[in-house]
Amino acid sequence: MEAREKIVIIGGGFAGLQLAKSLNNKRKKVMVIDKVNHHMFQPLFYQVACGRIEPSNISFPFRKIFQRSRNVQFRLTEVQSIVPEQNKIITEEAEFTYDKLVIASGCKTNFFGNAKMEHLTFGMKNTQEAIAIRNHVLLTFEKLIIKRKRSDDGNWNIVIVGSGPTGVELAGAFAEMKKDILPRDYPHMNFDDLKIILISSTEMPLAVMSDEAQEKSDQYLKELGVDFMRGEMVTDYDGDKVYMKSGKSIPSNNVIWAAGVTGNIIDGLEPEVIVRNRFKTDRFNRIKGYDNIFAIGDIAYMETPKYPQGHPQVANVAINQGKNVGKNFLKKSEQDWVEYEYTDQGSLATIGKHRAVVDLPHLKFQGFLAWYFWMFLHLMLILSVRNKLAIFFNWMWSYINKDSSLRLIIIPNKKNDTEQ
Repeated sequence: MEAREKIVIIGGGFAGLQLAKSLNNKRKKVMVIDKVNHHMFQPLFYQVACGRIEPSNISFPFRKIFQRSRNVQFRLTEVQSIVPEQNKIITEEAEFTYDKLVIASGCKTNFFGNAKMEHLTFGMKNTQEAIAIRNHVLLTFEKLIIKRKRSDDGNWNIVIVGSGPTGVELAGAFAEMKKDILPRDYPHMNFDDLKIILISSTEMPLAVMSDEAQEKSDQYLKELGVDFMRGEMVTDYDGDKVYMKSGKSIPSNNVIWAAGVTGNIIDGLEPEVIVRNRFKTDRFNRIKGYDNIFAIGDIAYMETPKYPQGHPQVANVAINQGKNVGKNFLKKSEQDWVEYEYTDQGSLATIGKHRAVVDLPHLKFQGFLAWYFWMFLHLMLILSVRNKLAIFFNWMWSYINKDSSLRLIIIPNKKNDTEQ
């Protein structure tokens, strides 16, 4: 009997999970390796950070997903390096061999080499970081009320750096929290001086979207009372003040960095295959110069006639690359493999209740209808029915009451080496 091909997938994000599901219960041995034990639905991290939804509602354990699988295994560990000559990878605890290796390690927050900024500000690329933001912001208010400190010295300002979808959605959510929720939780505090500040290097928010979406999102931010600082570059942060290239400074100890991402590069491959901190691949997602090593999702840099600078690092690209590679792996011959081609299906963002912008290939719309479209689409993308219902219930409760009951400060105690 012919031995089954062993495929190792590093990373269980949108791309890695989609590939594993494509190969589920097929004649392949599949191993998914990740440093966390769950898949995370990243587009809703900002709602965890604002206390709108529970982290468990957008986190899906890999062992639960593949509980009934006959061929997919999961290992919880962090990959340290690849040894392509020996077809093996080295992790913290063990070594694993492979016939085909697929790198789907995704990306992390890009601090542009500023170690100080990395240490003092908050990123939002995983569940832990989203919870850390929630804890830190709520603890700021708790400390202020105990110290009875003047609330107009600015150190409680919430500063978000970066005006892409993540930054804009966070700013909108915090602005609504300031208006509807905080005055109820802290009735003896005056929130008039609390500023939600969005710092952008571009002149308009959502620079990657259409002009209509940019103008409308700018209007929505104004309506919500967000201070939008245009054409500003953050140069430094000391834990108390944010400094900008123009010479301006903003007092705050709540700074969230949403100004870009960079690839999670794994050591072991030739430096020539790394372009802009991504692995350069051919149209089949095979890394240049390697026969059996592939890269998919945010970590893959694929040049095509339509995208000569590589594809955008968005979920839709990752999911479709995972599907395409999965289909290719199941074909009898490599001669039958299909090249990957990305079709842009549009983009969307929400900036608070009844405020959203949608750019589809042949249609652009904003406002109330766009907000409902955004909600419906995200609910459909959530994996389990239970989680869909939980999120829908939380959204409806917040919609009716302008409140949520998920503002918990949970900080784990480290007692032994098994805890992170």
